[in-house]
Amino acid sequence: MTNRPGITPKFTPEITPTVEELEAQERRLVFRRFTNDDAWALGSLLVELARERQAPVAVDIHRAGQQLFHAALPGSAPDNDAWIARKRRVVERYGSSSYLVGTRFRAKGSTFEDSSRLDPDTYAAHGGSFPVTVADVGVVGAVTVSGLPQLDDHRFVVAALEQFLGLSD
Repeated sequence: MTNRPGITPKFTPEITPTVEELEAQERRLVFRRFTNDDAWALGSLLVELARERQAPVAVDIHRAGQQLFHAALPGSAPDNDAWIARKRRVVERYGSSSYLVGTRFRAKGSTFEDSSRLDPDTYAAHGGSFPVTVADVGVVGAVTVSGLPQLDDHRFVVAALEQFLGLSD
């Protein structure tokens, strides 16, 4: 997030997470069930957290091809919706977070854009989309945020999921 009058960054720079750390997040952040009401509650939590941080983001939650929640906060733009769609498609195709997918390509010395053979206008392996995984079922959807730098988008979604699932400190 860039510094703008009245808005201070709320995320502290840290070392970029490894593939192993990102995979561990996905193993830990699993739902017992995921209903329409759960999507509404999670989306509302994301909006509340974004307002607290004055984060200019758009928030989206999909399950089984259906949009269950969407909100665009002040400072977000139509481009954020396009980013959401592209990042969500990566989660749907790979069953992993968009940031993890991009990190896996970088760990191999390449980029998603150069090596995936997928249209970058349709898919974006940038942080911010995280799989909605239900225990004993698998990936059923995605929760996506767009508007911050990609690692901050990823961390924002992870922090909200941790809080929602009661796993935060």
